[in-house]
Amino acid sequence: MTFEKLKPYLYVIFLQFGNAGLVIIAKAALNQGMNHYTFATYRNLIAALVMAPFALIFERKGRPKLTFSIFLKIMLLGFLEPVVDQNLYYAGMKYTTATFAVAMTNIIPALTFLMAWVCRMEKVNIKKVHSIGKIVGTLVTVGGAMIMTVVAGPAIGLPWTKDSTTKHQQQSATHVSPGDNIKGSMMIIAGCLSWSCFYIVQAITLKSYPAELSLTTLICAAGALQGGIVTVIAEKGHNEAWKLQLDAGLVTMVYVGVICSGLGYYLSGIIMKSKGPVFVTAFNPLSMVIVAVLGSIVLAESLNLGRVLGAVVIVMGLYLVIWGKSKDESQPPTSKCDPNELPPVNHQQMIPMTVTSTRFGKLEMDSVSIAITAN
Repeated sequence: MTFEKLKPYLYVIFLQFGNAGLVIIAKAALNQGMNHYTFATYRNLIAALVMAPFALIFERKGRPKLTFSIFLKIMLLGFLEPVVDQNLYYAGMKYTTATFAVAMTNIIPALTFLMAWVCRMEKVNIKKVHSIGKIVGTLVTVGGAMIMTVVAGPAIGLPWTKDSTTKHQQQSATHVSPGDNIKGSMMIIAGCLSWSCFYIVQAITLKSYPAELSLTTLICAAGALQGGIVTVIAEKGHNEAWKLQLDAGLVTMVYVGVICSGLGYYLSGIIMKSKGPVFVTAFNPLSMVIVAVLGSIVLAESLNLGRVLGAVVIVMGLYLVIWGKSKDESQPPTSKCDPNELPPVNHQQMIPMTVTSTRFGKLEMDSVSIAITAN
């Protein structure tokens, strides 16, 4: 497999490493009192400022014209993920736990798959084995993520986690009341739905505005603008919410803005152009595996049988999705010609030619006028 074919896989794995770090540090900053409205606004403002120079330099000549239709799509993108999803997700995380928030994001692949299917952006033929493989693989990855969350099982003793026991987990656990849990769950589910819509609209917008750096910058700028308006309304009279300090909150804003918003939107756009939105979201459950492995190695958190079993199931599901997508790409193009895809005929470029009458025995050709379209 060449590097060009490997790039989408490397990019999407990088995205999941970034998302894994996001949940851990964002939860810590929120617990210290960080305002989620200003956090989302500053996050996208930082991302726009970081990505703008690259867009101006590298896409100076190839940037498409910004039409009113594209502008509306960009404003919608800036509202769906930077404003709606991020605010609802962070607010829901406050009412629940980081583990629950990560687990709920694993419904995004299923939601995106359904939306892409409805919008005819994903090839699905239930008579084909590879199409069934994509559907089953998506469901299996979601199921594996739920196994990691729900199933505990006995602890697995590893050399570097020997001193880590259930006492550490009990100390780090956060008590959540039933009412807050329901409220937070509804917020996170609504945020995930908005996030899935974002991926679909981004894939559609890239077809008419194929400039990933510029699109990322504009999305983040639109998100910062709309998020700022929402923050002013929600935090009216509370000017302290806008105050920045040299603490974990500022570090989180920079990390999330550059890695998750800036590079995240840019790389997901590149992947979508060749693989589609379903491929991007299919790897979301991988972040849970990354969190579990890094938590075991770096934080000496003990692994249990449920996490290992769930990780194995997630890998199996991802394999099915990747296999199904590869079979889609290897399918020969259809021989049917869509008349809507034919280029319009320009009558001003038609060159008249005349075939004169010729006799071959009894065969006679009358004068015929032929028009050839000039390319």
